Amino acid sequence: MLICKRKEACAIPELRYGCTTVSLELPPGRTYDTLTYGLEAVETSPELSQSRIREALAAPIGAGAERLRELARGMSRAVILVSDGTRLCPTGLLLPPLLEELNAVGLDDDQVDIVVALGAHRKHTPDELKRVVGAEVYARVRVHNHSAEPEDCVYMGTTSLGTPVELNRMVAETPLRIATGNIEPHAMVGISGGVKALVPGVASKRTIESHHALSLTYKAVPGSPINPLHLDLEEAERLVPIHFLLNVIVDHNRHVLKAVAGHIAEAHRKGAEFAAAWFTRQVTKLYDVIVVSAGGAPKDLQMYQALKALRNAAAFVKPGGTLLLVAECPEGMGNGLFQHWIETMGDRRKMTDKLRERFVLGAHKILHVEEVLSRARVFIHSSLPRHLIELLGFYPADDLGATAQALLQDPNAKLALMPFGSLTYPRHHR
Repeated sequence: MLICKRKEACAIPELRYGCTTVSLELPPGRTYDTLTYGLEAVETSPELSQSRIREALAAPIGAGAERLRELARGMSRAVILVSDGTRLCPTGLLLPPLLEELNAVGLDDDQVDIVVALGAHRKHTPDELKRVVGAEVYARVRVHNHSAEPEDCVYMGTTSLGTPVELNRMVAETPLRIATGNIEPHAMVGISGGVKALVPGVASKRTIESHHALSLTYKAVPGSPINPLHLDLEEAERLVPIHFLLNVIVDHNRHVLKAVAGHIAEAHRKGAEFAAAWFTRQVTKLYDVIVVSAGGAPKDLQMYQALKALRNAAAFVKPGGTLLLVAECPEGMGNGLFQHWIETMGDRRKMTDKLRERFVLGAHKILHVEEVLSRARVFIHSSLPRHLIELLGFYPADDLGATAQALLQDPNAKLALMPFGSLTYPRHHR
């Protein structure tokens, strides 16, 4: 069963906060449960991470699946899609063995392009691009930020659910397309990785907004790809096929627990099964107070991303309970429209009504805020400006220890800590 250990507060818990940690001082004698991910201990090390990646590349998954070097034979160009800096994917470990496979059959570095699958996230600086792919690869291969602007994308067709598929022109026109990424549960489409490198990764804003709007109609179970939103992505991929997939499942330290490679759907399904078992935990008990860390960088770079931890924690708190989020958010809200709506629009009811009438990408995160606040009070220890915290409907917790002490005055209040809230997803009885 998943890890849930009862602890005495004899030692002061440390929670990740950006690239550092913060101490959580609890009342004397206070006990708590720890809600975190993980089925069992898996040995990890940098060496094991590399060997797991190479083993996956040597044994591609899927009926008739070939090694990348065979697929690349005779090709004139290749493009590799990689995750952006808000993800845990250790892209720097994935790229060297992929380039070895391509080089082995005469596809040189100058015939390869790397595109950072930003979706509608902000573009990366040159230094950030170098950190994502690794200094050595950055010096060898062209690395591009994806642009979701319509002039940089090309229309490829429309899915049966009405998503217009407009994709990065370079990606669509390159004969060999390779996708990388990290697989973990996802609240909207069920599971990340796989086809998400293509859509929303290198799609136009119109495509992303149209697909995300489906979440108002259809719901997914975290950990499962069997839902209309993920199936819509798979249908989009068939219009512009990914020829080879390399995905990993990693822990909060970016150690590779498992790697899968090969056919885009079949390899991803194998990885998704592992990720669902690893990162989801049964909701068997509800708590009065939950102190949740997003898990530090990059999961708490911005409120846009840190909200995932709050949504996960809300599933484990009693209705009317309290959540205390630890998330540095050095990049602030993380989306201009999200911040603009929060700072200028009327009350949240007006915002959510408008979003249900017409989905607006970025501002849609207000629906997630409302979902959490309809269940619990939220306090946040963060570097966000105070006005943003309060306009979100949260309460500032500048002094983490004092806030925790105040929230736990009732000795009978059931307390849980979620040290890696962005990676710990709820699984409900079915």
